[in-house]
Amino acid sequence: MEKRYEEHAYVLDFLPHGRPGIRPTGRAGYRAGALVQLMGEEFFTLLEALAKEGGVLKPYDRVYVGKEAREEIAYIIGRIGYDELTATAKMELPAVISKIVLNREKWFVNFFNTAHAITPRMHALELIPGIGKKYMWQVINARERKPFESFEDLQKRTEIPNPVKLITKRILEELAGESKYRLFTRMRTR
Repeated sequence: MEKRYEEHAYVLDFLPHGRPGIRPTGRAGYRAGALVQLMGEEFFTLLEALAKEGGVLKPYDRVYVGKEAREEIAYIIGRIGYDELTATAKMELPAVISKIVLNREKWFVNFFNTAHAITPRMHALELIPGIGKKYMWQVINARERKPFESFEDLQKRTEIPNPVKLITKRILEELAGESKYRLFTRMRTR
């Protein structure tokens, strides 16, 4: 299988002087230069990178992190876990996730249009916080009549409260390792 990487990411935290000390992984945490904690926009990958010298980034900045020449990022250090995020990065995370979810509305609406059972007793829709059997059946019945076109359409036809907020909460749970099933994020491999 072809390895797929993030092309763009959003800044969660910018540490102009790096971060001294040992990280929870046991790797040395200090790097000379400005450290950036990022969230990838396609797979919600948490990354740590070195900013180019003299560059200043702020939370919510969208930067290119792909394989080609990068403008703001000098070097991708690697993937990190939720527990390795700074307090600032954790604080910015929900807003950055919501922004990505809104930017990819069509993709997430398609999830509601195509989600299916994961096990004989559990449907993928039920893994989203706030969606139990009642809302799950409302979504399934409504999408059989006509596929959803937007979050607004989904909300209107099923009475699900704020789909963006519910999806954001689910992505946060997956990143924090609170669920064995992953709908929107990739498992972190060492």
